[in-house]
Amino acid sequence: MREMMAPGTGTSPYNGGLLDNKLNKSNASVMENENHEELDDLSQAKAGKPPRNNPAMRHSISQALLPGTLKLELPNGFIVGQQSPSGENSEFLPVLRSGSYAEKGPKEYMEDEHICIDNLHNHLGAASDFPSPGAFYGVFDGHGGVDAASFTRKNILKFITEDSYFPAGIRRAIRGAFVRVDNALADNKSLDRTSGTTALIALVMGRKMLIANAGDSRAVLGKRGKAVELSKDHKPNCTSEKLRIEKLGGVIYDGYLNGQLSVARALGDWHLKGPKGSIYPLSSEPELEELVLTEEDEFLVIGCDGLWDVMSSQCAVTMIRKELMVHNDPEKCCKVLVKEALKRNTCDNLTVVVVCFSPDPPPRIEIPRSHRRRSISAEGLDLLKGVLNNI
Repeated sequence: MREMMAPGTGTSPYNGGLLDNKLNKSNASVMENENHEELDDLSQAKAGKPPRNNPAMRHSISQALLPGTLKLELPNGFIVGQQSPSGENSEFLPVLRSGSYAEKGPKEYMEDEHICIDNLHNHLGAASDFPSPGAFYGVFDGHGGVDAASFTRKNILKFITEDSYFPAGIRRAIRGAFVRVDNALADNKSLDRTSGTTALIALVMGRKMLIANAGDSRAVLGKRGKAVELSKDHKPNCTSEKLRIEKLGGVIYDGYLNGQLSVARALGDWHLKGPKGSIYPLSSEPELEELVLTEEDEFLVIGCDGLWDVMSSQCAVTMIRKELMVHNDPEKCCKVLVKEALKRNTCDNLTVVVVCFSPDPPPRIEIPRSHRRRSISAEGLDLLKGVLNNI
């Protein structure tokens, strides 16, 4: 997330981009408390306060193979268009594996943080009362320094699992964890109160996946080649956010909340908020989206706005699917997206996480051939010849 820096405008094509408009439509769940407003232009200008020293490049890959999913054989080639098989198989369980990649991009400092935990049972301990398989992923796009993003990455899962509503009331536990992180950023004297961060997390519990987002990072589901957005970019100019901000006395100048911040929701940034417990235009409340995973759901990609400023959700899904069919490596997919965003002149830090729900690459999708024969009559052929002769 950036403050006061002009966004990149590069539009270098990717070979897989031609597939974007040929994919079948698929229904997505409706986000909680969402009023279906169209999103405004995502390319906003921003720049960041120099944080403490942080690594310029990070990448990792992890894997947890759990039983219970069907294997798909990968034929050669990739043809788009066939109706995918039904995803209503109640026996389906995801097999979770993930990769990540991050670069500071053209900015002087790296302010992004991320986390990938493919096996929550191992992470939390054998006594944890949690559905299997279980996993946790997150991207935290910091601004005004790295303090807020780093603290959130280290503590948000702990705050969720320590909540009294966990795991039965998981939605309430997640909302409570966001509040606890936000308040801790105000109370911790060792942290910079002017530091802030967006927060996007994905929690997998058996077949269910829950997305929680506050800020302008984005989660996109790859569903048989179709991009399904699971989060909303909280930009100040977004209609619903603008109405909320103005109702609480905030103002928007040239797309910036109170002329200072390019997001409408974030953790931290206590120099822009009022006393703890009050309601202020800059919200830390996440929006939640829950869905049941099926065999049609192939992977999840989450990334900071440095990616989405220069790339559509469908383009990212198309690229990832094509890469997975070649090497089946989610980390390499993340690196390809980051490098492509840099070619398109993004102006921000870049962090991408790809989570696959199967150990196998995506299957080929074939276009069913039509059995209808088409021909032209002799009279029509003569008419066509006459027209062509007169040209």
